[in-house]
Amino acid sequence: MERYRLSMQGMTKIYGNVAAIEGVNFTVQGGEVHALIGENGAGKSTLLNILSGVREANAGEIQVDGNVISMKNPLAARQAGIAMIHQELQHVPELSVAQNMFLGRPLTKYKGMFVNKKGQYDRARTILKQLDPSIDPDEPIKNLKVAQQQIVEIARALLDEAKIIAMDEPTSSLTPTEFDRLAELIADLKSMNVAIIYVSHKMNEIFRICDRATIMRDGRQVGVVNIKDETEESIVSKMIGRKLEKVQHQSFMSEKEVLKVEGLGRGTEVLPATFCVHAGEVLGIAGLVGSGRTELLKLVAGIDSKTCGDVYVNGQLIQNLNVSSAVKAGIGLVPEDRKKEGIIKQRSVVINMALPKMHNFTRNGFIQKGKMDDVAFQVMSDLKLRPLDIEKPIGLLSGGNQQKVIIGRWIAADTEVFLFDEPTRGIDIGAKSEIYNLIERLAKEGKAIVVVSSEMQEIMRISDRVLVMREGKIAVELKNDDITEENIAQYAINEVVNKK
Repeated sequence: MERYRLSMQGMTKIYGNVAAIEGVNFTVQGGEVHALIGENGAGKSTLLNILSGVREANAGEIQVDGNVISMKNPLAARQAGIAMIHQELQHVPELSVAQNMFLGRPLTKYKGMFVNKKGQYDRARTILKQLDPSIDPDEPIKNLKVAQQQIVEIARALLDEAKIIAMDEPTSSLTPTEFDRLAELIADLKSMNVAIIYVSHKMNEIFRICDRATIMRDGRQVGVVNIKDETEESIVSKMIGRKLEKVQHQSFMSEKEVLKVEGLGRGTEVLPATFCVHAGEVLGIAGLVGSGRTELLKLVAGIDSKTCGDVYVNGQLIQNLNVSSAVKAGIGLVPEDRKKEGIIKQRSVVINMALPKMHNFTRNGFIQKGKMDDVAFQVMSDLKLRPLDIEKPIGLLSGGNQQKVIIGRWIAADTEVFLFDEPTRGIDIGAKSEIYNLIERLAKEGKAIVVVSSEMQEIMRISDRVLVMREGKIAVELKNDDITEENIAQYAINEVVNKK
């Protein structure tokens, strides 16, 4: 019988009367990168929570190198050689790199009375030298790039001589170049016989770095495949239980100009930008992280204060541009970080949907709950919210369904201009397709739409035109056959000599 670095057999976790996962088998070999794939709600997070000791399984057995492990808490997982690298990095910004690496388990001296700062520095430097010698253990971690902070998380795992490292959406904030570096680090970990569990919705990453994949659906394991024997289509079909139809981009752009931006800027963050968006048009904005894409959207939405320029909707200048005046003019933003900036997790779907124009649902200072419920139910039913429960706290919904509520918010507010910042970040491939269909439906209804995305395939799939940003400025506008990955990458990285 083959011995695995990690073996999880018959894993079951029940909440109330609902089985989050049931009878799941999951194995990983040493020196293997094993993808854990499934739609949001398929059970991936539950399985990883059990592996990391955050949750205790109702049934099942976990073995590490053939030894049965009782995974009752995170300390037990760490002692078994298991490390988790979360999508939202776990660190204290003000502390140094070395201090963060030893957070919760400091090196001490004099019978544990004092922290051995020099010892921590030396050990941190030794491990970082293998991964990225440019990282100074004394540097406050807040000063590092996201990719470097991620390297520190890997170094922290190696401090404990981790045998198994689980990475949950590790590239959600990385540029393509930074992903290349991460791929190299993962290859190094493989050569050290570390078992890597890799969770991602990005199929191009999975096909590049993973050896095998376990596919989950509705809390069960539905297949284990060798990546080299599969195609993206075959994996997606297993994942969602049906064939995902490929849809070509349709254009609904008219001649009517809805959004006009003239010389809009903010210091050196966003240099004066001029562009327009027509009714029925989807304008894509591409560029590297830090190129000014999100900052430009926040200026148009009135979230950040402009230092120059103007914004017009349907020919009307927005006076005193701020969030309130932008919303009143018909501009709605679907933000990049929906958990921090887009929703109130503890409040219901209906409350979250009504937020921008709550005054539409009040009379004499009192909320008209019946009217608000009717609108929410109609909009959410139309958007196929699952489950269709408008009283459910939005924080309990999947990422795709949370995104539907935020989009529904602006539909209910009769918004003219939709600004989408990374609309499918952290959303599984099945839900992505639904979001694309929603965007195209809004375009068909004559809305003006701007989409910022780090995924070039996404930009190409939904855009009529593409603006590529670099170092805070619009480098080029691409149309028709010029919208290619090569052109987007070229203009995002290099100076533009001749604008098209």
